[in-house]
Amino acid sequence: MNSFSAKKLNKLWLYGTVFFTGAAVMVIELLGTRLIAPFYGASLYVWTSLISVTLIALALGYYLGGIWADRARFGLSLIIALSGLLTLIIPGVVGPVLLATDPLGLRLGSFISTLILFSPSLIMLGMVGPFAVKLATSTLSDVGTSTGSIYAVSTVGSVIGTLFLGFYLFPIIGSREIFVGVGIALLLLSLVVILIEHRHLKSTKTLVATVVVIITGIGLSLVVITSSKIAPSDQQLHTQFEQESLYGWVRVIDKPKENIRLLTVDASTIGAASISHGDNLLTYQKIVALIPQLLPDIKRALLIGQGAGHMAMTLKQYDVVTDTLEIDPAVAEAAQKYFGFTPNGNTIIGDARYEIRQLQRLYDLIIMDVFTGGSEPSHLLTVETLQQLRNLLAESGMLALNFVSFSDNGTNPALVSVAKTLSQVFPHQQVFISNPGDDFNDFIFLATHEAFDIEKAKLSDDSYHWLKRRLLTLDRTKGIVLTDNLSQLERLQIRKSEHYRRMIVDSLGVNHFIR
Repeated sequence: MNSFSAKKLNKLWLYGTVFFTGAAVMVIELLGTRLIAPFYGASLYVWTSLISVTLIALALGYYLGGIWADRARFGLSLIIALSGLLTLIIPGVVGPVLLATDPLGLRLGSFISTLILFSPSLIMLGMVGPFAVKLATSTLSDVGTSTGSIYAVSTVGSVIGTLFLGFYLFPIIGSREIFVGVGIALLLLSLVVILIEHRHLKSTKTLVATVVVIITGIGLSLVVITSSKIAPSDQQLHTQFEQESLYGWVRVIDKPKENIRLLTVDASTIGAASISHGDNLLTYQKIVALIPQLLPDIKRALLIGQGAGHMAMTLKQYDVVTDTLEIDPAVAEAAQKYFGFTPNGNTIIGDARYEIRQLQRLYDLIIMDVFTGGSEPSHLLTVETLQQLRNLLAESGMLALNFVSFSDNGTNPALVSVAKTLSQVFPHQQVFISNPGDDFNDFIFLATHEAFDIEKAKLSDDSYHWLKRRLLTLDRTKGIVLTDNLSQLERLQIRKSEHYRRMIVDSLGVNHFIR
């Protein structure tokens, strides 16, 4: 083989190595949210933590990789083998790490847990690039070309890894299994690299060290594969359904002693019913159940955020045909199998912001029930989104919006911002509190283009007084208008998110939110 062919072959295996390790970086970063989200939620703070930790780890990796390349007595294979070993460790230690960081709160806890879990393997993967540049550079004159080529191939690998994970792997394989697969693949890659390195470098020390790490990693992978997750601390909870979807960890959990069945996504409860009779247990949905009496001419409704489907089933009793829009197919499946939901309208699976643009018909009622106690889909509560919904309403139609927040005597900044934002699109609105007397609550906004008055509604005396006690007055002077350009909803809802998460964790036990 001539020198040109040998040089080309040398570059080829290096490109293959940085391509795969670049893909591994993005797979680990994206999968990180699926390990953290069930415990800390999938909020902006979790994503910020993952991205920040990834950048910090890669920066350290680039720096240390350069030092390793110039001074190390060990080869590239050991770096890759260590990255595989550290990746395999992640699923095994996620539980203890999350439990240890839990007292730190949502923001600091998510950042520290992310730093501990993912930075070691990401640092090692970051070290691959500088080392590969050193191996690919034969003279000082081609250092720029070598550096650019190595990092370009690594970036392409990251792109392919992201697409492969999101479009293919993740929808069919659990995050724990993917972590194990990535770790094993990195160990196998290190084995190939050590064979190439040993042929050229003849380094027994590198060979022995890498083989030891590979053997350790294989043994660890067997332990991780055969081990089960932490057993729930509360044996009174029975999980009837469990599925890791693209959008969260969906479960149906029974509490037999309390006769309660819950539908949860990560650390948010989106449905609750009695086990014995299937009766809806969420008070705020009982307010929505009175809407057909407030607007007796309702014929067609749209429910955004199907959950367990109770509101659609209630409207069905009034002969209202209800189209449902749910982002998570796993939630739709659980609602039908475990909560008796039978749709009488169109079932739409997809993101609300996109799907509502595709709808053509007008509705008499639109119910927006996506603002749970967990992370806020802030893009669904802006002036622009509300205007799109207004365009789908009949002239005499109504928008009902459920929002979880503190009240603070009607002055909570997030709550009054919702009212202020709604007023930009709907001239008339009334807001009702789910459980009077509790500061932390569900709040139902009823917004219309035409004025309406519950005093004139055809309600029974009991329903009228029940609803009247829940009528709330808000101080809108403290609110801000939420827009696509600037929605501060997550910032305004930090206290709510932390409080709600603590409520759910205390109710179900912390171990139920660890993958």
